[in-house]
Amino acid sequence: MANRGLFWFTLLALPTLLWGDIYIYQDGNGRKVISNYTPTDSVKILKVIKTVRHFYNTNLGDTAYEDKIRKFSQREGVDPELVKAIIKTESNFDAGAVSHKGAKGLMQLMTETAKDYGVNVSEIFDPERNLEAGIRHLKRLLDKYNNDTVLALAAYNAGEARVDRYGGIPPFRETQDYVTRITRFYKGEVPLNAPKTVSKTTPPRRKTKVKKYYDEKGVLCISNIPEREG
Repeated sequence: MANRGLFWFTLLALPTLLWGDIYIYQDGNGRKVISNYTPTDSVKILKVIKTVRHFYNTNLGDTAYEDKIRKFSQREGVDPELVKAIIKTESNFDAGAVSHKGAKGLMQLMTETAKDYGVNVSEIFDPERNLEAGIRHLKRLLDKYNNDTVLALAAYNAGEARVDRYGGIPPFRETQDYVTRITRFYKGEVPLNAPKTVSKTTPPRRKTKVKKYYDEKGVLCISNIPEREG
């Protein structure tokens, strides 16, 4: 049985680690792996860490992607302020964000949705590709719902099928709160640079002893469990 607290850090080609994005993902055995190799579609990506090479993409301020947001928004005929409100709510302008459901990047695209707009798994964290696909997706939803922003936002979060089934915002607290948050950002009731609230009840992280070893393939591993015998 996989230990949920297990961190198995696989460091490949150490010199290139400084120059490539670092992926944190969960492998088929439930272990958390860190690698500078782009994982396959079959694994669950938990986080992408942008390295020095991409430092200009890691500014989490609301103006970091201003030019790109305006370029794609104007091309699709979408209000860039609405796009920024969505990004604030979805990822807080973190290009490497990954949700617990597997949505990725600035506009938190699911892998299949991204593919619908020509963006594959190796490109989904690229800010420009993510923005372009996300804004095109938003435009399609706005067109489908006759520019009803509320329905388009609900569909962006919960999916079109659920919005169509209920004939409006689905009766899900998450979706209702999602639409409300974005609307408040969009109307300027809450500034985009408002800090995230941090829970004061977060339990302390459990400390574990970390060891390092080389596996049978000669890969350096850093883990909180000892090397398996045999």
